[in-house]
Amino acid sequence: MKPLVLIVGRRVAEAKGVRGEPFAAGRRYFEAIAKAGGMPLMLPPITSLVDEMPALLGKVDAVVLHGGGDVDPRRYGQEPSAEQLYGIVPEHDEIELAVVHAAIESDTPMLAICRGLQVLNVALGGTLRQDIGTESHWLAYHPVALDAGSKLAKAIGHESPAQCHCVHHQALDRIADGLTVVGQTADGIVHACELDGASWIVATQWHPEDTAATDPDQQAIFQALIDNC
Repeated sequence: MKPLVLIVGRRVAEAKGVRGEPFAAGRRYFEAIAKAGGMPLMLPPITSLVDEMPALLGKVDAVVLHGGGDVDPRRYGQEPSAEQLYGIVPEHDEIELAVVHAAIESDTPMLAICRGLQVLNVALGGTLRQDIGTESHWLAYHPVALDAGSKLAKAIGHESPAQCHCVHHQALDRIADGLTVVGQTADGIVHACELDGASWIVATQWHPEDTAATDPDQQAIFQALIDNC
């Protein structure tokens, strides 16, 4: 059996070819996982399942947290203050925070992408910048400088991925205890973190799945996730 990789899905307004209101997750995540040799599975964001997360994490081999709307600022002790906040869905926050805690407890390999990095930081007690004050990281490519010796640098094979696709208006602010910054863009925004003491819990602010099909640097991150299962 191929390694089972859990992806937390999203509530969405509509989808063609299905009856009733759908759950969904981005196709590129599934394809990058499958290309790396994993078997992607989607967990719907049904909050009545939260208590089952520790048991579920005992049955899968890895987790991917993907992008999406913003984390409710109340989750990190703030009131909403930025007019740019969007896509806050309580069910998404609740289920993903539970998945993160369960993955850390079981030391399950995890790749947390964009919103996923922010969820990881919030789950561990960190905070977010509700808006970074610029659109320069929205639908834009940036080089990211990675720390030598980091898990991400080892996965990619070097410390300078040049074409990292960014789609975010928020960033990490106070870094949670136990989370180490291992990558930044030239403007100082945190773009990669790793969890201290974990076998392989890695997070990127950029979206490696967006270009994984054509950029070996980005696909190598998914390959490392599967290789560490």
